[in-house]
Amino acid sequence: MTVRDIIEILGAEVICRDDLLDTTVERAFGSDMMSDVLAFVKEQAVLITGLVNPQVIRTAEMMDMPCIIFVRGKRPDLKMIEMAEERDMVILCSENGMFTTCGKLYQSGLKGGCVNNGQH
Repeated sequence: MTVRDIIEILGAEVICRDDLLDTTVERAFGSDMMSDVLAFVKEQAVLITGLVNPQVIRTAEMMDMPCIIFVRGKRPDLKMIEMAEERDMVILCSENGMFTTCGKLYQSGLKGGCVNNGQH
């Protein structure tokens, strides 16, 4: 699946790096707790979150995540957008909630990005 596919599935808005929409992604992880992202994501994934602060960008960078989807209509500020642009990360915004976003992407074939005790 590509980031462009995700936009179509969710009806999401592209906030930055529309030049990277053909990036292929295979997994996604949804959380508002960045400590969980650091603890449980073991493979490159799209980050789905409702948390809007610079720590989200820093966490996604550490985990080599190519795309962040902000849910529940939340939007990053200019500083976060600049940080994402510098790190070659696509930022999307969706009006859907976390549950609906994850469900739509899972139903469309995106796998979960959480590895817990060797299980996905």
